[in-house]
Amino acid sequence: MAGIVKEILAKPIQLADQIIKLSDDSTSYFRQDCSELKSKTEKLAALLRQAARASNDLYERPTRRIIDDTQQVLEKALVIIQKCGANGLIKRVFTIIPAAAFRRMGFQLENSIGDVSWLLRVSASSRDDEYLGLPPIAANEPILCLIWEQIAILYSRTLDDRCDAAASLVSLARDNDRYGKLIIEEGGVIPLLKLVKEGKSEGQENAVRAIGLLGRDHESVEYMIHAGVSSVFAKILKDAPMKVQAVVAWAVSELVEHYPKCQDLFAQHNIIRLLVGHLAFETVQEHSKYAITSNKSNSIHAAAVVLASKNLSVGNKPINDDEKNGLIAHPTGNKHPNQMHSVVTNTMAKNFQSKPKNGNVAVHTHSHIKNHHHQQQQHEHNVLLAGASIKGRELEDPVTKAFMKKMAARALWQLAKGNSAICRSITESRALLCFAVLLEKGPEDVKYNSAMALMEITAVAEIDSVLRRSAFKPNTPACKAVVDQLYVIMKKAGSDLLIPCINAIGNLARTFKATETRMIGPLVKLLEDGEAEIAKAASIALTKFACTDNYLHIDHSKAIISGGGAKHLIQLVYFGEQIVQTSAVILLCYIALHVPDSQELAQAEVLTVLVWASKQPFLTQYETVSTLLEEANSRLELYQSRNSRH
Repeated sequence: MAGIVKEILAKPIQLADQIIKLSDDSTSYFRQDCSELKSKTEKLAALLRQAARASNDLYERPTRRIIDDTQQVLEKALVIIQKCGANGLIKRVFTIIPAAAFRRMGFQLENSIGDVSWLLRVSASSRDDEYLGLPPIAANEPILCLIWEQIAILYSRTLDDRCDAAASLVSLARDNDRYGKLIIEEGGVIPLLKLVKEGKSEGQENAVRAIGLLGRDHESVEYMIHAGVSSVFAKILKDAPMKVQAVVAWAVSELVEHYPKCQDLFAQHNIIRLLVGHLAFETVQEHSKYAITSNKSNSIHAAAVVLASKNLSVGNKPINDDEKNGLIAHPTGNKHPNQMHSVVTNTMAKNFQSKPKNGNVAVHTHSHIKNHHHQQQQHEHNVLLAGASIKGRELEDPVTKAFMKKMAARALWQLAKGNSAICRSITESRALLCFAVLLEKGPEDVKYNSAMALMEITAVAEIDSVLRRSAFKPNTPACKAVVDQLYVIMKKAGSDLLIPCINAIGNLARTFKATETRMIGPLVKLLEDGEAEIAKAASIALTKFACTDNYLHIDHSKAIISGGGAKHLIQLVYFGEQIVQTSAVILLCYIALHVPDSQELAQAEVLTVLVWASKQPFLTQYETVSTLLEEANSRLELYQSRNSRH
């Protein structure tokens, strides 16, 4: 940096020396004017030499801009001085330099003196807190110099000063997208990342928040990714105070939202593990006793051992067979106040080794407790694998803990979008259990982010059959816990969680067995909801149950009819808003195709409805809808014309 600055300053210093030397050789006619230019040039040259001596402290971006302008001014001044030194009578007679040119040149030199003086003050590593004012170069763009000043402070001042400068950049970036662009262009990202690594808690928060606000488009995010933001954020999520970690989780969600291509890079830096670790903290009982992202038998065994010593026997009373086998009560059956705790315990118990040959669980547990020290070391290793140090986190206030979970869930939501590898990483951890618990007991904003994360994960699972089969096996406790919570939210209806939960259930339509019809009833009931968006989401979800791609489409279509779906769909087709009509027609077509001989469809005169729909331009403009209508009408005419004769 110092070498670059000295190179930038070399040319204007040489020009200034030439002007000073030639001023002494000027003719008597111009001597007074040249003397004034010489005086100002000498002052400017002294400042330029001072800048060269302080090159280690100078902030490059304004240095380049100011010195470039100063060099142009000195080049113009040199031309004037050279004219003043013309020899010979003829040259003196024909050399005309208006007085205004000298005045204008003097004004420009004064501006350059002001600019260089400001540059020296703003780049000083220590100065009073006086207002620096704006240099003349800022006349047309004052905000640029304010940005320069704050970035210069980030480069050279104390941690407290840098904290304040980061807060100022947060305000600027929040106010205007263009200011954010300027902060990036003027080199603000590198010192902000340095403050994230070195600063105190408040300074780290301000710097991270600034970075999150700067990432408003893919070019900006890509620049910050190349600057190393992912590795810095990973370190903070592992070691920093929870308040800072929560802001980092928010910033990750912002960067990924505006540039999804960076998902994999964050995943490579173990961001997924770290976020799940924060999500699991005080959410899943004994979460730190297992490695969150590991499915390997060794880590699960070590986790189960510690759980066994605490949970297999409570008050000398062994757990019952249902608990041991991981059976979970249906939400409409007997409810238990600690249902989610039971889910978590059962999930771990499922991975626990089978009983020893003598059948004595207590003996089995005792034999492992002898190696308690070794297990403790394994536990500490697993905590590190989980991605977040738990040191001191218990002492954080509840508001900070809730904010951490909110932002961790939001970051996982954005990271999961359309990314199979990341979704596998999330589902192989205990994140699904965490989402289930948070949907049940978390604050509203945490519930919402958890629901959105589940919606994105299930959307990927709908397309990725491998993920769907591994993460959403119907008989696994984690899947049951998630589905049960989605079901409860759908039955309650009337919350912001409703649409993402409806979408998640629709995404999982192919995982439900023929006997698992409890989801159909609430979805059918939502068809008559007054809000068009909810009715549309419900009809799309039901379509995933009834479409031909679903192996159990006939069973699900019959369940929709039995739940009274036909009459609701007819109402939507005739009287619903246009955004609902199309999805309602598609669902009605699939039901008619798969159960054409249904008496309920005949009595509801579904054929008449579909004939009407096939004449509506806004529906038939879509080739897939037009084809479905044609096929459904043909099937209904074959069966219902016969039924009508009875």
